[in-house]
Amino acid sequence: MTAVSAWVLEEGVLHLNHGSFGATPAAVLEAQQRLRSRMEANPTKYFLGGDYQCELDSARRAVADFVGGDETGLVFVNNVTAGVNAVLRSLEPALGPGDEILVTDHEYNACRNAAEVSASRTGAKVTTVQVPFPIESSRQAADTVLAAVTDHTRILLIDAVTSATGLVMPVAEIAAEVEPDVRVLVDAAHAPGMIDFDVAASGASYVTANCHKWMCSAKGAGFLWVRADRRDDVYHSVISHGYNGGWPSGGGRLHAQFDWTGTDDPSAWLTVPDALDAVGAMHPDGWPGVRRTIRDLCLSGRRILLDALGIDPPAPDDMIGAIASVPVPPAGHSGTEIFDPLMAALEQRHRIQVPVFIWPAPPERLLRISAHLYNDESQYRRLAEAVTAELNA
Repeated sequence: MTAVSAWVLEEGVLHLNHGSFGATPAAVLEAQQRLRSRMEANPTKYFLGGDYQCELDSARRAVADFVGGDETGLVFVNNVTAGVNAVLRSLEPALGPGDEILVTDHEYNACRNAAEVSASRTGAKVTTVQVPFPIESSRQAADTVLAAVTDHTRILLIDAVTSATGLVMPVAEIAAEVEPDVRVLVDAAHAPGMIDFDVAASGASYVTANCHKWMCSAKGAGFLWVRADRRDDVYHSVISHGYNGGWPSGGGRLHAQFDWTGTDDPSAWLTVPDALDAVGAMHPDGWPGVRRTIRDLCLSGRRILLDALGIDPPAPDDMIGAIASVPVPPAGHSGTEIFDPLMAALEQRHRIQVPVFIWPAPPERLLRISAHLYNDESQYRRLAEAVTAELNA
């Protein structure tokens, strides 16, 4: 495994929550600072002289190659929430009373909120399908979602990897059954870098993902990829110069909508190639080796926790990437806590950063582990000991 110092993470803390915010290697932060210094030295020349667009296009090519999409259909956004909002806002004119946006009960709250607002604006409604957890198979997940699709379903918003429950969802199988009649919008926040994920092969109309999670870029980098037949209908949720053909005017209409929406710090976007290079170099087999290593470690960590808790796996191994959730005994809540009491105890008494989610509803809860190259198996043994001690206290 790679030393914690390569990632500038605080020493003495067990960082088992890569899934929430990612972690950026020191080399990438240094590249970002060099870029910021160059931008600030002559911002007019940098942004208007062509450096920005040239470097943005180069970063876009690197991301498109990594995720299996074409450059024309790929644009940068700050995060998945921004990507989901852009797509849903763009589709509002096509929605009306009686139409449905279908989501699962595993959907990330911020993105579900975006669906609720778009539905309220248009007279459509959000329909929630309950995907079992514990779950027996990927096929069960696909069948459950497909059974909820009706003649009124216009959009399906679905995770590639669920956040709270850590399930790798069969998005390609589902999209193959419902596209193009139902537009599939994939929340792939956790997918690129964690699993072998190809946006075009997913069959979805829209895929949006974070670069700051498993691709390990600086915070504030994500992307949206739109299938060729859907591109004319997508706009940034911030309308700017590109709307009427103003600057930037090259690269097609989708790029014009997203490449420049006003003065911002694009350094997180522009240093994504540095992150891909830095993390890929940490394993002799490159990114395939990274993905294989962190998945194997996550499965090992999950087995250690399950053994300590004396429970069966809540999902099969083939539905696990590099995050995994296990049920822990319920606890009372006043509704005022910022953190679950177990999560707070693990942080305060054991210096372990790991999330505990209320899911699907109080008092039920899940503990979710993550695995990356700065983790090792002994850390999950320490976590299991700490969890057992707290639950038995």
